[in-house]
Amino acid sequence: MRQLSSLLQGLARSMALGKERKEEEQGTVLRTSGTLWGEGSETFAAVWSRRGEKGTNQDCSVVWEGFGCQEDTIFCGIFDGHGQWGHYVSKAVRDSLPPSLLCRWQEAVALTSLIDGEKKLGDCQFDLWKQSYLAAAAAVDEELRRSRRLDAVNSGSTALSIVKKGDTMVIANVGDSRAVLGTMSDDGSIAAVQLTIDFKPNLPQEKARIVQCKGRVYCHDDEPGMHRVWLPDREAPGLAMSRAFGDYCVKDYGVISAPEVTQRRINARDQFVILATDGVWDVISNEEAVQIVAGTPDREKAAKRLVQCAVRAWRRKRRGYAVDDCSAICLFFHSPPS
Repeated sequence: MRQLSSLLQGLARSMALGKERKEEEQGTVLRTSGTLWGEGSETFAAVWSRRGEKGTNQDCSVVWEGFGCQEDTIFCGIFDGHGQWGHYVSKAVRDSLPPSLLCRWQEAVALTSLIDGEKKLGDCQFDLWKQSYLAAAAAVDEELRRSRRLDAVNSGSTALSIVKKGDTMVIANVGDSRAVLGTMSDDGSIAAVQLTIDFKPNLPQEKARIVQCKGRVYCHDDEPGMHRVWLPDREAPGLAMSRAFGDYCVKDYGVISAPEVTQRRINARDQFVILATDGVWDVISNEEAVQIVAGTPDREKAAKRLVQCAVRAWRRKRRGYAVDDCSAICLFFHSPPS
Protein backbone atom coordinates (compact mmCIF):
# COMPACT_ATOMS: atom_id res chain seq x y z
CA MET A 1 0.00 0.00 0.00
CA ARG A 2 2.98 2.35 0.42
CA GLN A 3 3.29 2.99 -3.33
CA LEU A 4 -0.38 3.87 -3.65
CA SER A 5 -0.25 6.04 -0.54
CA SER A 6 2.80 7.91 -1.86
CA LEU A 7 1.18 8.53 -5.24
CA LEU A 8 -2.05 9.80 -3.72
CA GLN A 9 -0.21 11.96 -1.19
CA GLY A 10 1.75 13.54 -4.05
CA LEU A 11 -1.50 14.16 -5.91
CA ALA A 12 -3.05 15.76 -2.84
CA ARG A 13 -0.04 18.01 -2.22
CA SER A 14 0.02 19.09 -5.86
CA MET A 15 -3.69 19.92 -5.88
CA ALA A 16 -3.36 21.79 -2.58
CA LEU A 17 -0.83 24.17 -4.09
CA GLY A 18 -3.53 25.69 -6.27
CA LYS A 19 -3.53 26.52 -9.94
CA GLU A 20 -2.18 30.02 -9.49
CA ARG A 21 1.03 29.02 -7.73
CA LYS A 22 4.26 28.45 -9.60
CA GLU A 23 5.39 24.91 -10.37
CA GLU A 24 8.75 25.61 -8.70
CA GLU A 25 6.89 25.24 -5.39
CA GLN A 26 6.25 21.61 -6.32
CA GLY A 27 9.93 20.85 -6.79
CA THR A 28 13.11 22.37 -8.22
CA VAL A 29 13.02 23.54 -11.83
CA LEU A 30 15.95 24.46 -14.09
CA ARG A 31 15.16 26.21 -17.39
CA THR A 32 18.62 27.51 -18.34
CA SER A 33 22.10 26.14 -18.82
CA GLY A 34 23.38 24.91 -15.47
CA THR A 35 23.24 21.94 -13.13
CA LEU A 36 20.72 20.36 -10.81
CA TRP A 37 21.33 17.71 -8.16
CA GLY A 38 18.29 15.51 -7.61
CA GLU A 39 18.59 14.37 -4.03
CA GLY A 40 15.33 12.41 -4.08
CA SER A 41 15.87 10.82 -7.48
CA GLU A 42 19.61 10.31 -6.85
CA THR A 43 20.44 11.92 -10.19
CA PHE A 44 22.60 14.78 -11.40
CA ALA A 45 21.66 16.85 -14.45
CA ALA A 46 24.01 19.05 -16.48
CA VAL A 47 22.44 21.31 -19.12
CA TRP A 48 24.03 23.48 -21.79
CA SER A 49 22.77 25.37 -24.83
CA ARG A 50 24.64 27.48 -27.37
CA ARG A 51 23.18 29.71 -30.05
CA GLY A 52 24.26 28.88 -33.57
CA GLU A 53 24.94 31.23 -36.47
CA LYS A 54 21.40 31.45 -37.82
CA GLY A 55 20.02 34.06 -35.41
CA THR A 56 18.00 33.57 -32.23
CA ASN A 57 18.63 30.37 -30.27
CA GLN A 58 15.46 28.34 -30.83
CA ASP A 59 16.44 25.54 -28.44
CA CYS A 60 15.27 25.43 -24.83
CA SER A 61 15.04 22.89 -22.03
CA VAL A 62 13.64 22.09 -18.60
CA VAL A 63 14.70 19.83 -15.74
CA TRP A 64 12.11 19.36 -12.98
CA GLU A 65 13.26 17.51 -9.86
CA GLY A 66 10.42 16.33 -7.62
CA PHE A 67 8.04 16.09 -10.57
CA GLY A 68 4.50 15.76 -9.23
CA CYS A 69 5.71 16.18 -5.64
CA GLN A 70 7.33 12.73 -5.90
CA GLU A 71 10.80 12.84 -4.35
CA ASP A 72 12.12 9.99 -6.52
CA THR A 73 10.89 11.46 -9.82
CA ILE A 74 12.59 13.80 -12.30
CA PHE A 75 11.39 15.21 -15.63
CA CYS A 76 13.86 16.31 -18.32
CA GLY A 77 12.85 17.84 -21.65
CA ILE A 78 14.62 19.45 -24.59
CA PHE A 79 12.83 21.41 -27.33
CA ASP A 80 14.09 22.60 -30.73
CA GLY A 81 12.09 25.28 -32.51
CA HIS A 82 12.08 26.00 -36.26
CA GLY A 83 10.54 28.58 -38.53
CA GLN A 84 10.26 32.33 -38.00
CA TRP A 85 8.62 32.02 -34.57
CA GLY A 86 10.17 28.71 -33.57
CA HIS A 87 11.83 30.15 -30.45
CA TYR A 88 8.41 31.15 -29.12
CA VAL A 89 6.85 27.79 -30.01
CA SER A 90 9.60 25.77 -28.31
CA LYS A 91 9.26 27.81 -25.11
CA ALA A 92 5.47 27.48 -25.20
CA VAL A 93 5.76 23.70 -25.50
CA ARG A 94 8.40 23.58 -22.76
CA ASP A 95 6.16 25.54 -20.40
CA SER A 96 2.93 23.67 -21.23
CA LEU A 97 3.89 20.02 -21.73
CA PRO A 98 5.23 19.09 -18.25
CA PRO A 99 2.24 20.42 -16.23
CA SER A 100 -0.21 19.04 -18.81
CA LEU A 101 1.44 15.61 -18.59
CA LEU A 102 1.48 15.74 -14.80
CA CYS A 103 -2.19 16.65 -14.59
CA ARG A 104 -3.25 13.80 -16.86
CA TRP A 105 -1.00 11.27 -15.15
CA GLN A 106 -2.29 12.17 -11.70
CA GLU A 107 -5.88 11.90 -12.89
CA ALA A 108 -5.14 8.50 -14.48
CA VAL A 109 -3.41 7.23 -11.32
CA ALA A 110 -6.24 8.35 -9.05
CA LEU A 111 -8.91 6.84 -11.30
CA THR A 112 -7.09 3.51 -11.76
CA SER A 113 -6.35 3.15 -8.04
CA LEU A 114 -9.97 3.80 -7.12
CA ILE A 115 -11.36 1.38 -9.69
CA ASP A 116 -8.81 -1.42 -9.75
CA GLY A 117 -6.71 -1.01 -6.60
CA GLU A 118 -2.95 -0.96 -6.05
CA LYS A 119 -2.18 -4.27 -7.79
CA LYS A 120 -3.66 -3.11 -11.08
CA LEU A 121 -1.94 0.26 -10.65
CA GLY A 122 1.46 -1.38 -10.31
CA ASP A 123 0.88 -3.51 -13.42
CA CYS A 124 -0.09 -0.66 -15.72
CA GLN A 125 2.28 2.19 -14.82
CA PHE A 126 3.76 2.38 -18.33
CA ASP A 127 0.32 2.33 -19.97
CA LEU A 128 -0.74 5.22 -17.75
CA TRP A 129 2.35 7.24 -18.70
CA LYS A 130 1.85 6.49 -22.40
CA GLN A 131 -1.82 7.48 -22.37
CA SER A 132 -0.98 10.59 -20.36
CA TYR A 133 1.79 11.61 -22.77
CA LEU A 134 -0.45 11.14 -25.83
CA ALA A 135 -3.28 13.13 -24.25
CA ALA A 136 -0.95 15.89 -23.06
CA ALA A 137 0.71 16.24 -26.48
CA ALA A 138 -2.67 16.49 -28.20
CA ALA A 139 -3.84 19.12 -25.70
CA VAL A 140 -0.67 21.22 -26.02
CA ASP A 141 -0.81 21.11 -29.82
CA GLU A 142 -4.46 22.19 -29.78
CA GLU A 143 -3.64 24.96 -27.32
CA LEU A 144 -0.97 26.23 -29.71
CA ARG A 145 -3.39 26.08 -32.61
CA ARG A 146 -5.92 28.22 -30.79
CA SER A 147 -3.42 30.72 -29.42
CA ARG A 148 -3.93 34.30 -30.54
CA ARG A 149 -0.50 35.32 -29.24
CA LEU A 150 1.50 32.81 -31.27
CA ASP A 151 1.64 32.15 -35.01
CA ALA A 152 2.56 28.47 -35.34
CA VAL A 153 1.22 27.94 -38.85
CA ASN A 154 4.68 27.89 -40.41
CA SER A 155 6.70 27.46 -37.21
CA GLY A 156 6.98 24.58 -34.79
CA SER A 157 9.08 22.64 -32.31
CA THR A 158 10.34 19.18 -31.46
CA ALA A 159 9.86 17.78 -27.95
CA LEU A 160 12.03 15.06 -26.42
CA SER A 161 11.48 14.26 -22.76
CA ILE A 162 11.98 11.61 -20.12
CA VAL A 163 10.38 10.90 -16.77
CA LYS A 164 12.64 8.91 -14.44
CA LYS A 165 10.86 7.41 -11.44
CA GLY A 166 13.00 5.10 -9.36
CA ASP A 167 14.70 2.68 -11.75
CA THR A 168 12.16 3.20 -14.53
CA MET A 169 12.59 5.75 -17.32
CA VAL A 170 9.78 6.68 -19.71
CA ILE A 171 10.90 8.35 -22.94
CA ALA A 172 8.65 10.37 -25.26
CA ASN A 173 9.80 11.84 -28.56
CA VAL A 174 8.25 14.19 -31.11
CA GLY A 175 10.63 15.20 -33.91
CA ASP A 176 14.31 14.62 -34.56
CA SER A 177 16.02 15.28 -31.25
CA ARG A 178 17.55 12.13 -29.78
CA ALA A 179 18.09 10.29 -26.49
CA VAL A 180 21.18 8.09 -26.12
CA LEU A 181 22.06 5.94 -23.11
CA GLY A 182 25.61 5.47 -21.86
CA THR A 183 25.96 1.97 -20.41
CA MET A 184 28.91 -0.13 -19.24
CA SER A 185 30.00 -3.06 -21.42
CA ASP A 186 31.39 -6.38 -20.17
CA ASP A 187 34.94 -5.16 -20.81
CA GLY A 188 34.38 -2.00 -18.75
CA SER A 189 34.12 0.38 -21.71
CA ILE A 190 31.18 2.72 -22.19
CA ALA A 191 28.72 1.84 -24.96
CA ALA A 192 25.97 3.88 -26.63
CA VAL A 193 22.36 2.70 -26.87
CA GLN A 194 20.00 4.88 -28.92
CA LEU A 195 16.65 5.13 -27.15
CA THR A 196 14.63 7.10 -29.71
CA ILE A 197 13.94 7.29 -33.43
CA ASP A 198 14.80 10.44 -35.40
CA PHE A 199 11.44 11.12 -36.99
CA LYS A 200 12.58 12.14 -40.47
CA PRO A 201 10.09 12.27 -43.36
CA ASN A 202 11.82 9.51 -45.34
CA LEU A 203 11.27 6.81 -42.70
CA PRO A 204 8.98 4.28 -44.46
CA GLN A 205 6.13 4.46 -41.94
CA GLU A 206 6.33 8.25 -41.68
CA LYS A 207 6.53 8.77 -45.45
CA ALA A 208 3.60 6.40 -46.05
CA ARG A 209 1.40 8.39 -43.66
CA ILE A 210 2.37 11.73 -45.24
CA VAL A 211 1.84 10.50 -48.80
CA GLN A 212 -1.50 8.95 -47.84
CA CYS A 213 -2.55 12.38 -46.57
CA LYS A 214 -1.52 13.96 -49.93
CA GLY A 215 1.67 15.50 -48.61
CA ARG A 216 4.93 15.15 -50.54
CA VAL A 217 8.37 13.98 -49.38
CA TYR A 218 11.51 14.57 -51.44
CA CYS A 219 14.96 16.20 -51.51
CA HIS A 220 15.99 19.25 -53.49
CA ASP A 221 18.94 18.77 -55.81
CA ASP A 222 21.06 21.15 -53.74
CA GLU A 223 20.29 19.19 -50.53
CA PRO A 224 20.96 15.54 -51.35
CA GLY A 225 19.81 13.24 -48.56
CA MET A 226 17.80 16.00 -46.83
CA HIS A 227 14.20 14.81 -47.12
CA ARG A 228 11.53 17.39 -46.42
CA VAL A 229 7.73 17.59 -46.23
CA TRP A 230 5.99 19.71 -48.87
CA LEU A 231 2.42 20.76 -49.48
CA PRO A 232 0.61 19.07 -52.40
CA ASP A 233 0.59 22.14 -54.62
CA ARG A 234 3.35 24.43 -53.29
CA GLU A 235 7.09 24.38 -52.66
CA ALA A 236 6.49 24.94 -48.95
CA PRO A 237 7.17 24.58 -46.07
CA GLY A 238 10.06 22.10 -46.55
CA LEU A 239 9.79 20.66 -43.03
CA ALA A 240 12.75 18.40 -42.22
CA MET A 241 10.85 16.19 -39.75
CA SER A 242 7.64 14.18 -39.78
CA ARG A 243 6.44 14.97 -36.24
CA ALA A 244 6.30 18.36 -34.56
CA PHE A 245 4.24 20.69 -32.43
CA GLY A 246 2.82 23.56 -34.46
CA ASP A 247 3.47 23.56 -38.23
CA TYR A 248 -0.27 23.66 -38.85
CA CYS A 249 0.20 24.29 -42.55
CA VAL A 250 1.09 20.58 -42.90
CA LYS A 251 -0.95 19.04 -40.09
CA ASP A 252 -3.63 18.02 -42.62
CA TYR A 253 -0.93 16.39 -44.77
CA GLY A 254 0.48 13.76 -42.44
CA VAL A 255 2.68 15.66 -39.97
CA ILE A 256 1.60 14.74 -36.43
CA SER A 257 2.42 15.76 -32.86
CA ALA A 258 1.87 12.32 -31.30
CA PRO A 259 4.99 11.16 -29.44
CA GLU A 260 6.53 7.73 -29.57
CA VAL A 261 6.53 6.60 -25.93
CA THR A 262 8.88 3.85 -24.71
CA GLN A 263 10.22 2.55 -21.41
CA ARG A 264 13.66 1.59 -20.14
CA ARG A 265 14.46 -0.18 -16.87
CA ILE A 266 17.70 1.31 -15.55
CA ASN A 267 20.23 -1.19 -14.22
CA ALA A 268 23.56 -0.90 -12.45
CA ARG A 269 25.47 -0.75 -15.76
CA ASP A 270 23.51 2.23 -17.07
CA GLN A 271 25.47 5.40 -16.28
CA PHE A 272 23.71 8.34 -17.91
CA VAL A 273 21.34 9.45 -20.65
CA ILE A 274 21.97 12.27 -23.13
CA LEU A 275 19.10 14.31 -24.57
CA ALA A 276 20.28 16.55 -27.39
CA THR A 277 18.91 18.48 -30.34
CA ASP A 278 19.82 17.66 -33.93
CA GLY A 279 22.45 20.39 -33.93
CA VAL A 280 24.53 17.99 -31.85
CA TRP A 281 23.62 14.74 -33.62
CA ASP A 282 24.16 16.14 -37.12
CA VAL A 283 27.90 16.18 -36.45
CA ILE A 284 28.49 13.91 -33.42
CA SER A 285 27.81 10.15 -33.46
CA ASN A 286 26.15 8.33 -30.56
CA GLU A 287 29.44 6.63 -29.72
CA GLU A 288 31.38 9.91 -29.80
CA ALA A 289 28.80 11.56 -27.54
CA VAL A 290 28.93 8.94 -24.79
CA GLN A 291 32.74 8.94 -24.92
CA ILE A 292 32.80 12.74 -24.55
CA VAL A 293 30.40 12.68 -21.59
CA ALA A 294 32.03 9.68 -19.88
CA GLY A 295 35.47 11.21 -20.40
CA THR A 296 34.61 14.54 -18.76
CA PRO A 297 36.10 14.43 -15.22
CA ASP A 298 33.78 17.14 -13.89
CA ARG A 299 30.16 16.09 -14.43
CA GLU A 300 29.03 19.70 -14.14
CA LYS A 301 30.81 20.41 -17.43
CA ALA A 302 29.65 17.31 -19.35
CA ALA A 303 26.84 18.95 -21.34
CA LYS A 304 28.92 22.06 -22.03
CA ARG A 305 31.82 19.96 -23.31
CA LEU A 306 29.51 17.94 -25.56
CA VAL A 307 28.04 21.11 -27.06
CA GLN A 308 31.50 22.64 -27.52
CA CYS A 309 32.65 19.49 -29.33
CA ALA A 310 29.60 19.71 -31.58
CA VAL A 311 30.33 23.35 -32.47
CA ARG A 312 33.92 22.47 -33.36
CA ALA A 313 32.69 19.51 -35.43
CA TRP A 314 30.33 21.79 -37.36
CA ARG A 315 33.21 24.06 -38.31
CA ARG A 316 35.39 21.13 -39.27
CA LYS A 317 32.86 18.89 -41.07
CA ARG A 318 30.37 21.44 -42.44
CA ARG A 319 32.51 24.24 -43.77
CA GLY A 320 30.42 26.81 -45.55
CA TYR A 321 27.33 25.98 -43.48
CA ALA A 322 26.04 28.08 -40.59
CA VAL A 323 26.49 26.32 -37.24
CA ASP A 324 23.14 25.15 -35.87
CA ASP A 325 21.89 25.75 -32.32
CA CYS A 326 23.32 23.00 -30.10
CA SER A 327 21.79 21.92 -26.79
CA ALA A 328 22.17 18.93 -24.48
CA ILE A 329 21.03 17.54 -21.16
CA CYS A 330 23.22 14.91 -19.48
CA LEU A 331 21.39 13.06 -16.71
CA PHE A 332 23.63 10.89 -14.53
CA PHE A 333 21.99 8.03 -12.62
CA HIS A 334 24.54 7.26 -9.91
CA SER A 335 26.82 9.13 -7.56
CA PRO A 336 30.38 9.51 -8.90
CA PRO A 337 32.93 7.06 -7.50
CA SER A 338 34.78 8.45 -4.50
